[in-house]
Order: sequence, then C-alpha cells, then structure tokens
Amino acid sequence: MPGVHDALSALIAEQVGFQVITCGGYSATATLLGQPDTSQLSMTEMADHYARLCDAVSIPVFGDGDTGFGNVTNVARTVRAYERSGLAGMFIEDQVFPKRCGHMAGKDVVPVQEMAAKLKAALDARQDPDFVIMARTDALAVNGIDDAIERMALYREIGADLLFVEAPETTEQMRRICAELDGPCLANNIEAGTSPVLPAAELQEIGYALMTHPVAATYTVAKAIRELMEALLRDGTTEAVRDRMVDFDEFSEIVGLDRLREREQNYLDFARRKKP
Repeated sequence: MPGVHDALSALIAEQVGFQVITCGGYSATATLLGQPDTSQLSMTEMADHYARLCDAVSIPVFGDGDTGFGNVTNVARTVRAYERSGLAGMFIEDQVFPKRCGHMAGKDVVPVQEMAAKLKAALDARQDPDFVIMARTDALAVNGIDDAIERMALYREIGADLLFVEAPETTEQMRRICAELDGPCLANNIEAGTSPVLPAAELQEIGYALMTHPVAATYTVAKAIRELMEALLRDGTTEAVRDRMVDFDEFSEIVGLDRLREREQNYLDFARRKKP
C-alpha cells in the first residue's frame, strides 16, 4: 500500500499497477502546508484532500484519522466525513493531541480507556460495513512493547479491522507483535525511521498482512524538486536534469488529456445530432 501525497501521485500509483494506496497526515501536511506532521491540518482539510484523491483514481484509498480530531463526538464526525470523501478506510491512534509523526521523539499516549471509547465511537459511526477501521497504538515508544500489545489486543476485541503497532525497533519485536495479536497487522516502512525497513516478502514471512511506504514518494519528490531548482538557479537552464523528467506528451498521457478531449468531442457530437 504505497503512500501518495496528492492526486497526481495517486494517479501514477494506480497507473503502474497498485491496487490500493494510502495518504497520511505526514505527506498531506508537507504537501498542503509545507510543514511537519504535528496536527496542523483540520479534519475538514484532510477530508477535502482525500476527496480529491478519491476522485482521481478508481482504486481504494486509505486515510489517516490522526487522534480523531477531538473526543468521541469528533471521532464519529470524522468517520462520516471520511466516508463521504470516498475513502475505503482509515485509522485512528492513541496519541495525545497535538500528535507527532510516529517516528518522532517526544510522543505521549492517552489512557487506554479514552482510546477504547474513541474506537467504539468510530465503529458505531460508520455507515458502510466495508469501510475499514484500523487502530494504531504509539505506546511502544512510550510504555514499552508489553503495553503496546495489551492495548492493541483490547482494540481488536472492541472490533478494529486492522492492527497497527507503530515503530517497533527490531525484527524480534515485529515477530512478537504478529504472533501475539489475533488479527491482521500492518507494517510501516519509514526510510531512516526507527523501525527496520524490510521488503514485502520478508514482512509477510514475519506475519504481517499489509505493508506501506507512506512517505517514500514525498521524499523522492522533495529531492527531485530540490535538484531541479538548484540546477536552474546555477545554470539558468534545466538541461542538467532533463533525463529525470517526463516530457510534455508523456505528462499529457499521465493526466489523460487525450481521453478528456475525446470525451468532450463525444458530447459535442451528441449535441449536433439533436435537432431543435
């Protein structure tokens, strides 16, 4: 489940063959605000962002509900808004608000009962039974792996469809998470983060049901744009990086210009065939 950050990256992920994508608050905040992932986007801003992604592709999109944007009432509203945006699912986490990226230092978690109430509110609020709700805990970095597994076992008992213990530090911890939890688990590959970054086949062997590279596309785009801007400032031309660009026709194909023009022409032809 690769991470995307805007409609264009979502479209490209679908075109190369992925069957499901995700967009987290980390990449959304960077794209929309140029800021770090510290709860700066509101729920409605995230829902609007997701609506554009879902309009751009035909494959399922998985979203980030952060801490639910408030109490149980806010959580329920978040689920309804995210469903309306077209998402296929979302996760909520047990960090305190304002949260931090799961691989940042200084995290803290709410009492487990508070998260349990939020999760139950989320499950009760969904209208589509196929809308996937994943529970995430950041307790491993705060209280240790025992507390993280205990919390996640409770979240599974309440009804979470997917289980996400964030930021295990070793493959031994990853194996323990998958072995001790009775439900499908997600692995989160953050390049240069606190967890081992492993290929999908190895994660599957460990016991994970799903894996994501949520920020790799954003990191790649950031490096490519920096190199482009440096070359343009230095040389006054883009020639030094032209081999890393698509050309005009390739880009038109990516965004579907020919299909759009064909659709427009079909409507014009239909109208001309109609007599007043």
